[in-house]
Amino acid sequence: MTEPRLDYLGPLPGPEPRAPVSLVQRLGGLPWPFVLVVILPTLLAAIYYLLIASPRYVSEARFIVRAPAQTQPSALGVALQGVGLPGAQTDAFAVHEYIRSRDGLSDLGRRYDVAAVLGRPGADILSRYPRPWDSRTFEGLHRGYQRFVTVGYDSTTGISTLRVEAFAPEEAAGMAEALLQGGERLVNRLNVRAATDAVAAAEQAQAEARTRLDTAQQRLIAFRNRERFIDPARTAAEGGKLIGDLMATVAGLKADRSQLAAEAPQSPRLPGLDSRIAAFERQIALERAKIAGDAGSLAPQVSAYEDLVQEREFAGEQLTEAAAALVLARQESRRQSLYLERVVNPSRPDEALEPRRWLSLLTVLASALLVYGIGWMIWAGVREHGQG
Repeated sequence: MTEPRLDYLGPLPGPEPRAPVSLVQRLGGLPWPFVLVVILPTLLAAIYYLLIASPRYVSEARFIVRAPAQTQPSALGVALQGVGLPGAQTDAFAVHEYIRSRDGLSDLGRRYDVAAVLGRPGADILSRYPRPWDSRTFEGLHRGYQRFVTVGYDSTTGISTLRVEAFAPEEAAGMAEALLQGGERLVNRLNVRAATDAVAAAEQAQAEARTRLDTAQQRLIAFRNRERFIDPARTAAEGGKLIGDLMATVAGLKADRSQLAAEAPQSPRLPGLDSRIAAFERQIALERAKIAGDAGSLAPQVSAYEDLVQEREFAGEQLTEAAAALVLARQESRRQSLYLERVVNPSRPDEALEPRRWLSLLTVLASALLVYGIGWMIWAGVREHGQG
C-alpha cells in the first residue's frame, strides 16, 4: 500500500485585472432618455454657469410714494389683500409702470447709452444685449432693458424695491439713480397736473359765477334807468302807506260829516266836507291805479324788479360758493400732493450677485429630473396599458 503524496504545482492563477471604466462607458450604461433629458442639459448648464456666464452687479433702491395724509395699510387691508380681494389703489404703481416703460427707457437714454451699457464688451452672448435672436431696434432694446430692470411692491409695508443689473457696479448704481430721478419728475408732473386741473375747474366756476352776477347787475341797472325807479317795491310800499294815510283822513272826514249832519243837517259846512271827501277818494283811486290796476301800474314793474333782484342775489351766492370752492381746491391740491420718498438710496455693489451659479445649476438639475420622472411615469403607464 503506497502512502498518499502531495505535489506542489505552484500558486493558483488569480483573477485577471480589469481595465478602468471611462466616463463615456459609465454613461453608456444609463438609459439614453436619462442622458438626453437630465445629463446633457445639466452638463450644458454647468459649462455655461461655471465657465461662461458673465458676472452682473445689482444696485437696489427702495422708495415709497404717498401723500402727506396717507396712512399705511391696516391689518384688515393686508388680510383682505391676502385672500385676493383688491386693496386700495396705490400711486406707486404709476412710478413702476414708468420705470419699465419706453418713456423711462427714453429718459434714461438721455444720460446713458443704454445699448452700450447692456452690451458691454466681454459679456457673454446669452446675458448681454443683443442676444443672437434679439433685434437691434428700440423695441428690441426695450425688451432687453426689461431683463435688467425690475421693480416690485410690498403690500405689507407699502415700500417699492428697484433692482438694476449691469456688468459694471458704477453703471448699475448710476442707472438706478437716474430711474429714481425720473420717477420723482413723474410724481411732480402728476402733482402739477392734478393741482392745475382742480384749481382751473374752480377758477372757471368762479369766473362763470362772476359773469352771471355782472349780467344780473347790468340788467337791474338797465331796468332802473328805463323805468326811472330805484326800487319799485319801495315806491309801491310808499304808495301803499300814502293810500293808508288818505283812507285814514277820509275816515276822519266822514266821521266829522256824520257828526255835523246829526247836529246841524242844514250846516253850510256839509258841502265842503263832501267835496273834501270826494277829492280824497279820487286821490286814493289814483294812487291805487298807480300801484295796480292798469298797464302803467307798479305791479308788473315790482314783479320784474323782484325777479332781477332775486337773480342778482342767486348769482352773488354762487360767486361766494365758487370763491370758497377755489380756496378749498387750492388747499386740497397742496394737501394731497404726492411725494416720492427714498427709503434706501441706490447702492453701489462691490460684489457680483448675479448669476447665482450653483443655485441656477441645481435648478436646471431639479427641473430635468422632474421632467424625466414625469416622462418615465407616463411611459410606464402606457406600457402597462399596452400589455394589459
